[in-house]
Amino acid sequence: MNKIILSILSFSLIFSFTPLAFAEYEDTIVIIETQQGRLLIEFFPDDAPNHVKNFVTLAEDGFYTGTIFHRIIEGFMIQGGDPKSADPSVSMNEWGTGDPGYTIDAEFNNIEHKRGIVSMARSNDPNSAGSQFFIVHKDSNFLDGQYTVFGRILTDESFATLDKIATMQTAPNDQPLEAWKVILENVQIIDRSEITNLPEYIPPSTSEQITPPTEKQNNTFDEYGISFTSPAGWLVQNPPVTSPTSPQVVVVGPKTSTSMPAISFRIDESSKTLDEHIELMRQSLEPLIENNVLDVTGETKTSISNYLGYVIKAIGHFENADGVERLVGFSSVMIKDDNRIYTIQYTNNLESFDLQEKYFMETLDSIKLFIPQPMKTGIQNTEVTSDESSEGGGCLIATAAYGSEMAPQVQFLREIRDNKVMTTQSGTTFMTGFNQFYYSFSPAVADYERENPVFKEAVKVTLTPMLTSLTLLNYVDVDSEQEILGYGIGIILLNIGMYFVAPAAAIIAIKNRKRFCQN
Repeated sequence: MNKIILSILSFSLIFSFTPLAFAEYEDTIVIIETQQGRLLIEFFPDDAPNHVKNFVTLAEDGFYTGTIFHRIIEGFMIQGGDPKSADPSVSMNEWGTGDPGYTIDAEFNNIEHKRGIVSMARSNDPNSAGSQFFIVHKDSNFLDGQYTVFGRILTDESFATLDKIATMQTAPNDQPLEAWKVILENVQIIDRSEITNLPEYIPPSTSEQITPPTEKQNNTFDEYGISFTSPAGWLVQNPPVTSPTSPQVVVVGPKTSTSMPAISFRIDESSKTLDEHIELMRQSLEPLIENNVLDVTGETKTSISNYLGYVIKAIGHFENADGVERLVGFSSVMIKDDNRIYTIQYTNNLESFDLQEKYFMETLDSIKLFIPQPMKTGIQNTEVTSDESSEGGGCLIATAAYGSEMAPQVQFLREIRDNKVMTTQSGTTFMTGFNQFYYSFSPAVADYERENPVFKEAVKVTLTPMLTSLTLLNYVDVDSEQEILGYGIGIILLNIGMYFVAPAAAIIAIKNRKRFCQN
């Protein structure tokens, strides 16, 4: 799906689940048996009812039996639940990309990611969890509010097992070298009463609960050069920026139907005119319109808070996991000043769209632009990672090829970047320049991968030699400016032409041919 629409959906915090009280799971214990010992898990059904039900159901069906803790990072977490890890016909390179065939909407809560917490893995999309889960080895509070916590391990035995698994020897991509020792050999569901000497239930540690404001709030973001008034009862959030199209600010309203309304703000430096941005948006929406995913209901140029702007309204047609169509309303506004383009989007379930649109209009009327302070442009990484910082952004081409930023291959590329190339000033300077070059074409390559399965597989094949060559960096000590220039940058530059420029050129040529044929 087009990345603009994904951006809208990802940060609108549209949740389609109905909160239910699965009281029957309060006394449910899942026991996972491995060669390293047992893990006993208790659940938080009041905080994440759908995730608890999903995990227990998969366990009852034998889904997890035979899978592997395929990703292990000592001092951070162990991750499992990928059905591909249980299939001997599937390459280890694909571990971390499997799912049960459906996804679950996020149930973010205020439970902290302390040692022993069980949380759901996901991709960039908040609503992309399926079967993969992770157990926190050491406190990782930077994950709070970004992943759905649904349980925790119990007993000293469980924590001893966690330590044994977390300290196992791993490959550069965090896969265990002795994978057979971390197979989930047996997964059983029992009642709490069947186990003696279990510790008494203690409520999990939680972060401070955010209380929605009772009055309109004035919000000023100096780094983005914008201020606005948010509606009473709506929460202003700064979500992690995970892609070049992710919003920096999201205002989320109270839930009135099956979803929460949201207003998102994306601010980008740009020398293009407003008309040029309008044309780019129209082009990006064409595939969605042609495939009946999106109906544009109106577009116009108008004055917005004394600034010339452009407004486009649309209705999106989406299906949930059960195949039931869901209609979502969109209203996207672009405002252009001398050096920046401001994109403000209102998203809501269609049945409530008109009812709450007035809050969007009030927010637009309150907008004021000013000369900003130096802008923060780094793309943050919200994937489960041992390092909060991701100044270099994500690998869009590899992520699209392997299906998720959780894929071992993508994580390997990130680790090479963070732990080798960017450990010196030369490497950091190189990556800054390289990112400007890379992000000029990688979104187009990634989009084409998603549209063309054959091309996607071809990219996988061609990436393999690059990954192999980069493993050389794991066998050298890169601790000086000269060494990073000689080893790291040399290897990276060796691969740029073959694996990045060539695909980009091919796609551009294909798109130009299509455009020529249409004309």
